[in-house]
Amino acid sequence: MIDDKASVLLEVCNSLLDGDVKQAGQILDSEYPFERIERKSRTYSRKQVTKIFVRDGFIDRYSGKKLVFPASLQLISTLLPKKFPAHPNGKMSETHIAFWELWPTVDHIIPIARGGEDEPSNWTCTSMLRNSIKSNWKLEEIGWTLMEGGNIEEWDGLMGWFFEYIKNDKKPLEYPHLEKWWVAARDYVA
Repeated sequence: MIDDKASVLLEVCNSLLDGDVKQAGQILDSEYPFERIERKSRTYSRKQVTKIFVRDGFIDRYSGKKLVFPASLQLISTLLPKKFPAHPNGKMSETHIAFWELWPTVDHIIPIARGGEDEPSNWTCTSMLRNSIKSNWKLEEIGWTLMEGGNIEEWDGLMGWFFEYIKNDKKPLEYPHLEKWWVAARDYVA
C-alpha cells in the first residue's frame, strides 16, 4: 500500500500514460478508493442547539474559547446598533466580527458529508468562524482536537445576563428572533 496519496495519483497517471486505464482504476480501487456517502439531512431545533451550548458550557470545543448565547449578541446589537451592528442576512461588511467569533453553532464532529450521524453524540459547540473553517473536514485532517466542554456554572455564555435583562424589560421579546431564543433557553435558567 502506498502511503503518500500524491504518489498514488502519480502511479495512476503513469498507468494512464501507458494507456492502461484498467490498471489505473485498480490502483485507485486498492490504494485511494472513492467512498460514496449517503446524504443525510441536518435536523435540530433551536431548543436542541441551546441544549448543546449548555452541555458544552458555551465553549468552542475546537479552540477552548468562550462563546456567547446568540440572543445576548442580538440583544446587545438591538440596544447598541451603531456600535455593535448586525445585518439581518449576516453581511460581513455591516456586521460586527463578534457574530462570527463568538456566536456558537452546532458542528458535526464527523461531518454528515463524510458519513457522520446527525445526533447529539456527534454534535459539538463551536463558533461560526471555526465551523466555517472546518467545513467538511475531519479533525485529524486539519490537525484539530476536540477539547473538553466548559462548566455552565463558570461561564453561561451571558445567557443569565440575557434573562436578567428580559426580567427587567420585556420589550425586546417583541422581536421574534429574541423571543424564539428566550423560549428555547428558559428551561436552562434558574
